[in-house]
Amino acid sequence: MQKPARRRRLATLAAASSLAVWLAWASAPALSASTEATEATTGAKPTIVLVHGAFAESSSWEAVVARLLAKGYPVVAAANPLRGVHSDATYLASLVDSIPGPIVLVGHSYGGSVITNAATGRPNVKALVYVAAFAPDAGESLAILSAKYPGSTLGAALLPPVPLSDGNYDLYVKPSEYRESFAADVPPRSAALLAATQRPLTAAAQVEPSGTPAWKFIPSWFIYGTRDKAIPPALQPFMAERAHSRHTVAVEGASHAVMASHPEPVVKLIMEAAGAGV
Repeated sequence: MQKPARRRRLATLAAASSLAVWLAWASAPALSASTEATEATTGAKPTIVLVHGAFAESSSWEAVVARLLAKGYPVVAAANPLRGVHSDATYLASLVDSIPGPIVLVGHSYGGSVITNAATGRPNVKALVYVAAFAPDAGESLAILSAKYPGSTLGAALLPPVPLSDGNYDLYVKPSEYRESFAADVPPRSAALLAATQRPLTAAAQVEPSGTPAWKFIPSWFIYGTRDKAIPPALQPFMAERAHSRHTVAVEGASHAVMASHPEPVVKLIMEAAGAGV
């Protein structure tokens, strides 16, 4: 039979051991989270932030996202509000500020205007990739850029504007003309899904002047389709040359939805920009 003093010592040791085990268990999530945060901020691969344009939404990047994830890149397909260049850029900038480590911003169509403004003054944005996208200079709007060259048929494919309570208007593409004007080389079923899930752009966003362009300070890459009917194909090399693009890719026969119809060259260019930007 154990003596009372010995029993007390054993009980104290057991309690201390249990406390140590509990403390180790309780601190494990914090240590793990700290390790993950360190890996996220020091890893070789930057976060790829994809910004969709007008008449689309985040799922339009699906084929690109799947390939980037398979390559080990952290990816965020941002939900672009499509309300106005500066308000959308402010929203995106807040998202960028919340992501640790280097970032590559990728914009499609109107999303190019948004990344052009959101990246200005943000040192963690290491590269800009324009995918069939606008890259405006200060004071330029989508309307001004679109009028520089012929070839866009998108305006004629729009539905009548939908009035909003603030006096603005929402714009949509007619579902019956969506594939021809926006995604001619995308399979019909996929194009129908894009048309059904499209999100509208405000009319005011088309004429809102851009601010100081980030492409003057951050290296840029461009890719576009030679059969784009939303943005005149001739406008793309003009903007790319003006931005001193590191690499400009013209995908022969591709439509405006080049990221859906030709995800491989889009991913290749994003990875090139990611490798050069870190």
